[in-house]
Amino acid sequence: MVILGSATSASAQGDKKSSAILEAMSNKYQKIKSFKAVFTYTPEGGKPLKGEATVKGTKFRLKMAGQEIFNDGKLMATYIKETNEVNLQDFDPTATGDLDPTKIYTAYKKGFKYAFLKEEKEGAKSLEVVELTPTKKDSQVNKVQIAVNKADKSINSWTIFQKNGQEVTYKVNDFQPDVAVADSYFAFNSKQYPGVEVVDLR
Repeated sequence: MVILGSATSASAQGDKKSSAILEAMSNKYQKIKSFKAVFTYTPEGGKPLKGEATVKGTKFRLKMAGQEIFNDGKLMATYIKETNEVNLQDFDPTATGDLDPTKIYTAYKKGFKYAFLKEEKEGAKSLEVVELTPTKKDSQVNKVQIAVNKADKSINSWTIFQKNGQEVTYKVNDFQPDVAVADSYFAFNSKQYPGVEVVDLR
């Protein structure tokens, strides 16, 4: 990747360039009623793994790391394939952290300051990279770098740097906006998982 530019100065929340990039990106996704995204996530030093997220408003279904998370807006069910077990709990929108794919597009608006980091090339694409830094000292996250496609303001990838030194990169490989998906798709149906052990944590 070729670095074309770098950050200059930042205000309390963010410099004008980073603010404009994030607002344009956020506005793009908030206009989409539903979407399906296929992505790869790469832990530091590890091999890329595949994931898939389907989102409709506050509802989402997320497949990654041998788990499938169902959230119908009220109940969140985490299915673990290896043990054929599902954990049920009331959905708490403040507690899902970076596992909630509905938040990546608005996360910067609360609890972060941000600055334009650089512009870089990936093949024919020009990417604008913005760095987010948590304002809370007790955050487990050290920083987040989001790479936004300059042409259409879509998210290309984001990397989460933890304070414990670990980092993981998520890269969007395929994005389908406004997919037709029924609400029932986001609710866990035990009949589709024969012999599943249900652990009710509510």
